[in-house]
Order: sequence, then structure tokens, then C-alpha cells
Amino acid sequence: MNARDNGHADWRPVCRRQDLVPNSGVVALLEDAQIALFYLPDNPDQPLYAIDNRDPKSGANVVGRGIVAHLGGELVVASPLYKQHFRLRDGVCVEYPQHRLRTWRARLNGDVVETLPEAAHGA
Repeated sequence: MNARDNGHADWRPVCRRQDLVPNSGVVALLEDAQIALFYLPDNPDQPLYAIDNRDPKSGANVVGRGIVAHLGGELVVASPLYKQHFRLRDGVCVEYPQHRLRTWRARLNGDVVETLPEAAHGA
């Protein structure tokens, strides 16, 4: 019986809380995907987001170095290269909706940052 059979998700540890930078991004490896983790401790509804680190327009792994902002009532990250904005909740690009980053469910479990291995939203 695997974790899915008994109704529990298969959360994977990716880093520790002290590895996170408040209101900024860090990059971790989840299996063979680079994920950008954004820790927003002042956002009580969802303090942690996990999205693809690969910018679909440039192909560069830079999203984790982007700037977090509010745009149109949404939390977004601006890609450092072409400055397009990706919504943290679902990875959709505001300027080019056909571009989308994968997102993963993420949580803090004590001092451990965990994600589910399957993307919540696909690219």
C-alpha cells in the first residue's frame, strides 16, 4: 500500500525552514525538477509557494531570483530576464497566458519544507 492508497499524500522534504529567505525565493531540487520556493511569512492564508524555476520564454532557470509583488490583486513573481509576471497560485503568466509554470503544493511541517512530487498545475 502506498501513501495514496490510504488517503495521505506523499509529501517530500526539499529543504529546511532556515534555508528560506522571507519575502524572496530560493531554489531546491524536487526529483529532477528545479523548483523556486517563495516564503511569504506575512501571508497567513498561504505562506509558501512552489513553482517551476525555468522561465518558459528564455529557457533559463532564473525564476527563483525574481521579485515578488502584488499585481491586479494577485501575488506574482517577475522573471528577472524579460520581467513577465507569473501568478504564484497557479503559475499563469499575466502578460502571456499561454505561458505557464508548473506549481506544486508546498507546506511547512515543523522546520521542514515539504512538497508533493506531482505538479498541482502543469506547464
